[in-house]
Amino acid sequence: MEMKRRAWMLRPAAWVLLAVLFLGGGAPGALAGEDDTYRHLKTFAAVLDLVERNYVEEVDPQKAIYGAINGMLAALDPYSSFLTPEEYGEMNVETEGRFTGIGIEISIRDGVLTVVAPIEGTPADRAGIRSNDRILKIDGVSTKNMTMFEAVKRLRGPKGSKVTLSIYREGWQQLQDVEIVRDVIPIRSVRWGRLEDGYGYVRISTFQHKHTTADVRKALRALEGKAGLRGLVLDLRNNPGGLLDQAIGVADLFLDEGLIVYTDGRLKEQQKKYYARKNGHPRTYPVVVLVNGGSASASEIVTGALQDHHRALVLGTKTFGKASVQTIIPLEDGAALRLTTAHYFTPAGRSIHEKGIVPDLVVPYVEAAPEAEEAGQGLYERLGVAERQKPEAAKAESGGSQVPMDNQIEEALRILKAWDVFSRAAAAGEVRG
Repeated sequence: MEMKRRAWMLRPAAWVLLAVLFLGGGAPGALAGEDDTYRHLKTFAAVLDLVERNYVEEVDPQKAIYGAINGMLAALDPYSSFLTPEEYGEMNVETEGRFTGIGIEISIRDGVLTVVAPIEGTPADRAGIRSNDRILKIDGVSTKNMTMFEAVKRLRGPKGSKVTLSIYREGWQQLQDVEIVRDVIPIRSVRWGRLEDGYGYVRISTFQHKHTTADVRKALRALEGKAGLRGLVLDLRNNPGGLLDQAIGVADLFLDEGLIVYTDGRLKEQQKKYYARKNGHPRTYPVVVLVNGGSASASEIVTGALQDHHRALVLGTKTFGKASVQTIIPLEDGAALRLTTAHYFTPAGRSIHEKGIVPDLVVPYVEAAPEAEEAGQGLYERLGVAERQKPEAAKAESGGSQVPMDNQIEEALRILKAWDVFSRAAAAGEVRG
């Protein structure tokens, strides 16, 4: 009974919380649902007071409340989270193009911390981390019940410091520890090159950079040149996503009209439709989009739009399957909420959440065996087609990059060439007819 009486002799933090909640929202005519919410909040304030009074050590009110907020958001979905002022500042720096860490995008899938994709050319990529790897420990600490942002905080650190990931990969019999040295992660989101005369290649590694659309536009103009293009490979493999507006902008570069994506949420302002605008520089050449299990979110928006409009053929393996939109809501103390506010749908009304996009042509990636490479053998020898000329990395041109060829890029190029042959034959047939 004494404990019951003391529970309502609230400490200052609990009184402030109650004052904000009740004086700020207790308008006349509140709905029954709101009454339920306030009753539960009253319980929360009582618990906060009891913790502050009786916990074995003195409790930092901010730490306790931040922890409660994190717990509430974690109960909603894996993508909603609370950003402390420090974390919010880091996120803003990341969109500018660089941060310090190991270079992976993570998510929580089936309750387990999972790699969406390593960022190309980063320490994680060089260490062999792959899409769908399960991270069960970070520096020996279990990731069970760990929030994504707690995981990110443990993964990031000063340049030159080390972090050990305990990884489980499908097909392995036991965990493997991978030690990675942290480094500055520059986000160069766009690379491009020419596969052969008339055939271009654009690789988008992430949509996290706010200049991604502008960089893709520059790459396309350089590849198109005066002679134009006969075909393009758009590589979105292991692209974990990023900014919604950049995904819309990239899709718009290849579409002159029609719906790109639409979002649907509870509130009217979350129900939006995004349409393509007519390009001053029309692009009619065929496009093959490369995707895999590391292609997620913004990558899936671009892929879904081009696939639904029959603007591109999609090649590779099924994508990750993340179709939710997170809105960043700044708070007065410099913190922010990263809150799922809507789901997005492709132009044909497909929701790919936890389903992914199935390619038009399923072509698994074939990795060259290290021992074969050391013996001077490559992909073609191992597949018994040594009479074919072994492909070399496409040469870089001014402003472009070398394109390391693999079986999926080779297949995409073959399709583009066949597409060109059939198009020319069809055009010639129309003229003769």
